[in-house]
Amino acid sequence: MPASATLSAEDRARRIRLLLFDVDGVLTDGGIWLFPAPEAALSTAEHAESLADKGGFAFASGSMIEAKGFNAHDGSGVSLARLAGIRVGIVTKRVSEAVSLRARDMRVDHVYMGQAHKMQAVEEMMEKDGVTLEEIAYVGDDIIDLPVMRVCGLAIAVASARPQVKAAAHWVAPSPGGHGAGRDAVEFILEAKGVLDETIERYIEERSPGAGHFQP
Repeated sequence: MPASATLSAEDRARRIRLLLFDVDGVLTDGGIWLFPAPEAALSTAEHAESLADKGGFAFASGSMIEAKGFNAHDGSGVSLARLAGIRVGIVTKRVSEAVSLRARDMRVDHVYMGQAHKMQAVEEMMEKDGVTLEEIAYVGDDIIDLPVMRVCGLAIAVASARPQVKAAAHWVAPSPGGHGAGRDAVEFILEAKGVLDETIERYIEERSPGAGHFQP
């Protein structure tokens, strides 16, 4: 048995430099909402094709726009991770403009969509960031995530993950996907590193202009 197999989840978390998230079922609750596209978006075939390229679904009878719901707590968690020097990435099978917009809003370092074979994206990020598998944490919920979870340094399952995914995880977040599981993962890692409290204080200070001039 390799020595790494005996490491606790906390020991694994202390080594993490890159934190990766699946999207559907992790940063969302897994729901995918489809709405008819506005008439303005369907005025030409070119518009319909463009919509499909951005993650919508084009049908013979018209086009649909895909929407997803994200949790604000996860966004704050990403901010905390980046403040602590941890790079953050998203790896998802689906292609969605909603994911692109949310990733930009959260200032995610890496965004890989359309990834049916997620290890290819992971290997690219390893090369870009100069990290090893042992320094990568991955948060997943379904069997498509298992190839990465079985080899990464810290495999995290959300509370709503499939049984096979929970069995492969080193740690299971207390919250289900789309309800703060991403934040759970960040706080677990930062707590293991011993920097959670100071990172939260730094986050507060950066958003409190002049706070240092006041006495508590």
